[in-house]
Parts: sequence; structure tokens; C-alpha cells
Amino acid sequence: MQVEAAQDATRVDPDGVPARFALAVGRLNRLLRPARPELSHGLLLALSTVVRCGPIRPSKLGQIEGVSAPSATRLVDDLEKRGLVTRAADPDDGRAFFVTATEVGREAVLDARRERSEHAEALLGELDADERRLLVAALPSLEKVAGVVRT
Repeated sequence: MQVEAAQDATRVDPDGVPARFALAVGRLNRLLRPARPELSHGLLLALSTVVRCGPIRPSKLGQIEGVSAPSATRLVDDLEKRGLVTRAADPDDGRAFFVTATEVGREAVLDARRERSEHAEALLGELDADERRLLVAALPSLEKVAGVVRT
């Protein structure tokens, strides 16, 4: 009896709101992801953060991206080898450095955003006017749960 109760507690209702939400968001993420074989999704996310927040320390980049310090350093190394970011010494701390996007890096992010916007526009074009209004009304809630800060 206890085993059945434990199994019931771990089951996910595929028709429940959380499961449907997670499935829809996951699929939208894949559909909207720019096709950039030269840049992995993780590298593009990290580069976008550098463009948005830079100059930035690798530790802060790792914190924002939710990766360990060694992983953040590997991301920075990879982006630097590709000519997408540069490093500059921190004048206040000789052991630390800041990462800044290069012009090529900024252009890569802009291109990816354009491509993602084109994909989004095509997907939104499949909705009728009422569905689109409902989606627009839901955007503040979606942005809230996603941690999107509107500036």
C-alpha cells in the first residue's frame, strides 16, 4: 500500500497544467532556437548575457547562466577563441578579469535575435486574432515565471 502511494505521489498528470505548460515551453524553445551550427545553444546564451550585462566577470556570468565557475571559464575560453569576446584585466583586482563582447559577438547575438523573432512571428501567424489577444494578455505572467525583467 505504501509503495502504491509513493508511486502515485511521483506520477505526473500529462493533462495537468504544469505538464502541458512544460511541454509547450520546451517545444517553443526548440522551435525558436536559432539554427547556428557554429554556436551551441549554451554558448549563444552565454554570449547574449555578455552582450546584455558586459563587461562582466566570469563568476557573474556563471551565476546568471546557472553554471559552475569552471564551466563559466570554459565558456569564456571558447567564446574568446572564436573571437566573440575579449578579456580585460580588472584594475581593482589583478587576479580577476572582465569579459566584453566583440563587434563580431554582438552581431552574432543580433543575428540570432532576428532569426528567433522571425520564427516567433511565423508561429504567431498561425493564431487567429482572439488567440493572439489571449497570448498577449498572458505575456506578463509568462515573463514573471521566466524571470524576465522588462526595462
